[in-house]
Amino acid sequence: MNPKLSLALGILCISLSPIFVKLADASPVVCAFYRIFFGLIFLVPYCLVKQNLKVERKDLVLALVGGLVFAADITLWNLSLKMISATVSTLLANLAPVWVGLISYFLFRKKVEKSFWIGTGVAIAGMLVLVGLREVLHLQFGLGFLFAVVASMLYAIYILITKNILERMGTITFMFYNMLAALGFLFIICLINNDTLINYPTSDWLYFAGMGIICQLLGWLLINYAIKFIESTRVTVTLLSQTVVAAVFAAFMLHEVLNMHEVVGSLIVLAGIAITFLKPQAVK
Repeated sequence: MNPKLSLALGILCISLSPIFVKLADASPVVCAFYRIFFGLIFLVPYCLVKQNLKVERKDLVLALVGGLVFAADITLWNLSLKMISATVSTLLANLAPVWVGLISYFLFRKKVEKSFWIGTGVAIAGMLVLVGLREVLHLQFGLGFLFAVVASMLYAIYILITKNILERMGTITFMFYNMLAALGFLFIICLINNDTLINYPTSDWLYFAGMGIICQLLGWLLINYAIKFIESTRVTVTLLSQTVVAAVFAAFMLHEVLNMHEVVGSLIVLAGIAITFLKPQAVK
């Protein structure tokens, strides 16, 4: 599959996650747990049949660490959602492209194209318009703010770990160990929070399964495949579009009305993403 098409389809899949979370009558952490759980149990049979789980110890450790980082990212973001507004939390959590660019430049000494920084700036400006300037102006620097910012850093680290390890490991094998570590982490968090993991109605189990199969398994298989071929900086900026896609899904599936500033902000975000894919002109 074309990597750009794979990335686009993956974003469509993961953009359904907030819809399922909103429909399910369960805590965000429980939703995250079952998202990983159902994705993993549908992946296990394929891995056992294909017997493609043998990896080097170094790669195994990186895959497990990636799973812990991914689970910690989800947990901190969900905690921030309870402390500050969802719009501001989403804005802060989507600062990942900035961290990826900075880490790539200062830590890995990797040249970052000017189009990336311009596109990132435009996309973040679009996010500001999307969430509403009023929300940003009333921003309070508390624990919820800190959780959301740290979540964005963890998201960036996860993308960089994924990019590194997928150059040596198959996508499905990586997903298996990654999700196994994430599941264990989220299970412990559920126990600490005294969250119930049973006694949910049939509709909630269907939403959990949808999160696991569509958002986690299919969505991240497609995205991880794309990460193999596309620069991690461009991937993180492109992932900003999931906020736009989620808003469109919410309008159709939850009958939420999109305001003018949300439409304008979404268009600006998409324009910023497009800028990052512009290639510099060769000097004649």
